[in-house]
Amino acid sequence: MRVIERIIFSERDSELNIKKTAFYNIHKKYDAKIVEFAGYYMPIQYKGINEEHIRVRTTVGVFDVSHMGEFEFIGPKAEDFLQLMTTNDVKKLDIYQAHYSALCYEDGGIVDDLLIYRFPEKFIMVVNAANLEKDFQWLRENLIDGVIMKNRSAEYSLLAIQGKKAEATLQKLTTEDLSQVKNYWLTEGALADVPMMIARTGYTGEDGFEIMFPTGQSEHVWNAVMNAGAEFDIEPIGLAARDTLRMEVKYCLYGNDIDQMTNPLEAGLGWITKLDKGNFIGRDAIMKIKQDGLGRKLIGFELEGRAIPRHGYPIFNGNSQIGVVTSGMFSPMLQKPIGLGYVPLNYSEVGSKITIDIRGRKFPADVVKTPFYNRPY
Repeated sequence: MRVIERIIFSERDSELNIKKTAFYNIHKKYDAKIVEFAGYYMPIQYKGINEEHIRVRTTVGVFDVSHMGEFEFIGPKAEDFLQLMTTNDVKKLDIYQAHYSALCYEDGGIVDDLLIYRFPEKFIMVVNAANLEKDFQWLRENLIDGVIMKNRSAEYSLLAIQGKKAEATLQKLTTEDLSQVKNYWLTEGALADVPMMIARTGYTGEDGFEIMFPTGQSEHVWNAVMNAGAEFDIEPIGLAARDTLRMEVKYCLYGNDIDQMTNPLEAGLGWITKLDKGNFIGRDAIMKIKQDGLGRKLIGFELEGRAIPRHGYPIFNGNSQIGVVTSGMFSPMLQKPIGLGYVPLNYSEVGSKITIDIRGRKFPADVVKTPFYNRPY
């Protein structure tokens, strides 16, 4: 998610209609730097981006991601509807399984990337906060008979507990055997005596869980998680570190790396785009793109030195601009600048040489294999 830093004064809350998650007072208690993001006051950082990033990579951290949207689908045609609307194969989801997917427009452009969780009697779709209204409207415009769709976003809180000590932290709080919950699977059970969804999912590249539960239980659950993780030095983690963590493992950020003008194939999301599953919105256009051949590809690159590439910086080959940086940062784990960007296929091979224009100066960069970082466990 793109972090937008700007100062919002509390007396303007009602005028701007900015919301607060149920954890807002906790964030203030931890002296978080609060910014407006996607219509919510959210913590961008607590102790510092690098420290929070390394905490997740080494032990465990907890993120408030309650600003994300949750849509519920029930009815005899719910599976058919989601199969039509999304790129991945919903029919292959078992009960209590989840998968990563995307909504596309007819021309193959990406509406949003998302997660779908399958329960015994319903599906839950979790979407990006900044796209919540747009996504809901797109789904509603295409709704078919036999499906009831509800926006449940205000009813749930969502925490992401990420890092190699996430399981050990949460296991203290539940009788569910979390070691049996495989990656991209979920269970329903009590955690800290609160009934909830416990899913082995996340967007950091680490092992971890995302838990979804009634908003009224938010502070109780937060305190229980923090107490359980105290022996592992658990810390709250802000949106900025969530962005740097996802960057190191080349997870796409909507609005930067993917959007309405990009298609799943050029973004490296062919693995969630099941063209053989039957019809879905955008399939014909994506099939044609595949048949005609991609014109460009999202690549990862590394720079020497410490100059940092940022979203929007031009990518060059010699004196010719060939692309634009979509995401960039200084990697806390690799201790070097890294970035993502779209370039023509003939410049996308690992080892290709490019240059990045950073405020008028060109810095050499190498196209590298991604993900940039792989967890060692």
